[in-house]
Amino acid sequence: MFRRVPYGSSIAPSCSYCAFGSPAPDGKMVLCTRRGVVSPYYSCRRFRYDPLLRVPHRQELPLMDPTDFTLEE
Repeated sequence: MFRRVPYGSSIAPSCSYCAFGSPAPDGKMVLCTRRGVVSPYYSCRRFRYDPLLRVPHRQELPLMDPTDFTLEE
């Protein structure tokens, strides 16, 4: 009956990952089929989430040394 939202419903709307928007050639703005040229942080009521447009945050991993992987104490 209801469609599940990918990655939960806690994603804030933004034109940078909307199904109707595409990045502009300069990389700073978004070309929207509904509103024209808009800011990537803008969102209108026609917002539709597209998970393929979202760029994930890079995860920082802790630095490891070889002694972390040995079984000897």
